Amino acid sequence: MKMLVVFVILLLVSQQVSAVEMFQGDRFLLLPCEFHTFDLQNATVVWIRQDLTPSTVHQRQAEEDQLKDQNQLYRGRTSMKADALVSGDLSLNLTNLQLSDSGTYTCLVTDFSGELNRTHLDLKVKERFHSWTIAVHILLVAVVLVLLWRLLSHFQYRFVPGYRTDVEVESGAESVLLPCRSTVHLPEGAKVVWRDHNHYKVLVLRTGSDGAEEQLPFYKNRTTMNEELLRSGDFSLTLDHPTRADTDTYTCTVSTRRKKILMRRKVRLQVKVQQVEVESGAESVLLPCEISADLPEDTKVEWRDSDDWLVHGYWNRLDQFTEQYWFYRTRTRMNEDLLSTGDLSLTLQHPTYQDRNTFTCTVYSSQGTILMMKQVELQVKDYQVEVEEGAESVVLPFKTTPELLRDIRLMWWRFHPGPVLLMHEGSDQRQNHRIRMNEDRLRTGDLSLTLKNPTEKDYGSYRCGVWRRGTLLVWTTILLTAKGRVQVSPGSEDLWTRRSSIDMTPLISDQSD
Repeated sequence: MKMLVVFVILLLVSQQVSAVEMFQGDRFLLLPCEFHTFDLQNATVVWIRQDLTPSTVHQRQAEEDQLKDQNQLYRGRTSMKADALVSGDLSLNLTNLQLSDSGTYTCLVTDFSGELNRTHLDLKVKERFHSWTIAVHILLVAVVLVLLWRLLSHFQYRFVPGYRTDVEVESGAESVLLPCRSTVHLPEGAKVVWRDHNHYKVLVLRTGSDGAEEQLPFYKNRTTMNEELLRSGDFSLTLDHPTRADTDTYTCTVSTRRKKILMRRKVRLQVKVQQVEVESGAESVLLPCEISADLPEDTKVEWRDSDDWLVHGYWNRLDQFTEQYWFYRTRTRMNEDLLSTGDLSLTLQHPTYQDRNTFTCTVYSSQGTILMMKQVELQVKDYQVEVEEGAESVVLPFKTTPELLRDIRLMWWRFHPGPVLLMHEGSDQRQNHRIRMNEDRLRTGDLSLTLKNPTEKDYGSYRCGVWRRGTLLVWTTILLTAKGRVQVSPGSEDLWTRRSSIDMTPLISDQSD
């Protein structure tokens, strides 16, 4: 009860960070956040953790929660007051605290015009130690120090000198070998266990039997060990179709039937993912994926993003768009003769900052067996436009798929050194007589902005964003510079950090020179 009172008193101010410590197993925690939302329309409050994917902890919009994009770690453990957006009490209730709940939580308030308020709270969840457990730990440390030199000397001769512990492999490789060898000869009933850093079982193999039922499903049908090699002391693990998710530190442990450890070895695996860079506003970008085999006609190819949304599908010798995620519709294509050439590369049209992602190309046989899995990381940089002094006009390009532009709110504004609002779709509000946009922009998807008679005062960063019911659908940032002048683009900054410095309130006065 005392801890609860402390939390109620703790009112966070936007852009300030407070810290809270709790213990694992505590049943209730209140993350405070207050902001006057009673006079706002279409306001949305989102609690996020930027170190998670997806980052949403809890979202409330209008009179109900929107938990479609909620991170799985928080399912069934979060709640907000029913009248949160009326009372302004946006606090988040979090139950059954876990060690994984530690992190920085952000309470973000937005409406159709963008961000209104941001509040941060650092939460640290610690293990609960009692006085007797501390005494036990001290005793165990003393025992370990006494026995450590005996253990080291006992196992030292069992390891092969010069044995590699770091392994690198390219995404798209058919398999990777995690080496583990020694001079140990396994007795009857001995067991070899491979685990990842979370202590999950990657593969379990006993002499004379298979322990596949104990394996984590993530590794199912992707791991093999040669039982014949166990007799020679080769406990190496083969991992098929490695991806970035397999980057980890793995432990190979060999033990007897009575659980006496004979050997333990760690192997660090690094799966390298190919990176592709493109400027926002480019016509298209190619995500490469090639396979050497001449593929049969019943081969299935899928491109998916890091949220497992279908970006593009190909099977039955046809492109498949029925299950395609709406954000990618009309923006993807693959080669017509991809099965005969083995070129499974994906072309993504009109890439923007929001397309930054890790895309996975997976090839399946007709029986559903994975033939290849390759990942490509796409980085979208801010687009740079150069203009000569005295030019009559300059175009800030931005194109997207027209299917996105139904019932939307569109805005162009100065990001730096602004903020100066330029165009506000919905009310067709213009703050500067020197700007214009295409009249058929909503039909063609061409949202480019033309700026007449640009001067040095116009140089800087511009942002265009598209919203629907308070949700940011797509955006881009463009840097306008003088021809021949070197200027650093702010494109590497994080989206939330950049948005926090933008004033989305339209200016009443005319901004023309």
